[in-house]
Amino acid sequence: MASGPAFLFDLDGTLVDSVYQHVLAWREALESGGIKLSVWRIHRRIGMSGGLFINALLRETGGEVSPEQVNRIQRVHAEAYARLVSQVRPLPGARELLTHLTKVGVPWAIATSGRLESARPNIAMLDVPAGVPVVTRDQVEHAKPDPDLFLAAAERLGVQIGDSVVVGDSVWDLLAARRARALAVGLLSGGYGEEELERAGAYRVYQDPADLLRHVDEVGVR
Repeated sequence: MASGPAFLFDLDGTLVDSVYQHVLAWREALESGGIKLSVWRIHRRIGMSGGLFINALLRETGGEVSPEQVNRIQRVHAEAYARLVSQVRPLPGARELLTHLTKVGVPWAIATSGRLESARPNIAMLDVPAGVPVVTRDQVEHAKPDPDLFLAAAERLGVQIGDSVVVGDSVWDLLAARRARALAVGLLSGGYGEEELERAGAYRVYQDPADLLRHVDEVGVR
């Protein structure tokens, strides 16, 4: 019998330290499409789905691109990220937190706005056991801040979304959790501030997975 709620984890910035590699890959991809943006503007949008992300950034620059250009920019991003992925590491405590949840019988899943090709090497470095649901952008109609990814992950686990805790590092994760009617926990390891995460719906904020593991009783795991 599980001793606590199910956990639905974001991936980039929550379990793996990959936000800045994604930022640089997106900058390269956007520049290939003639869109020049400071990296901080790109960082603020990490965690949204690629298509929404490009549209949101274009709103800031006043530019327009065709659906074909969006697809090309996403393809360049995937290629650029693949060159940088060897620099990515699990965040402190990520493997230990997942191992602990498995050991105490708490079901967990991963739900990422990334596509499977970008997520696969990160999943491998976390030693995710076979049978743990991993829901990627390719498997749902809408990515964050829509709730589809987390709803699909809860369904794959066979749990009610209202009995789940979403763990994420970006406001987009927490807005998606709020729309799914799940409890949300924020991590600072993606670069967002504590107040921003709380304002977006986090009822607890921790530094990184190691900090969450130290306080896991506060979020209902016995």
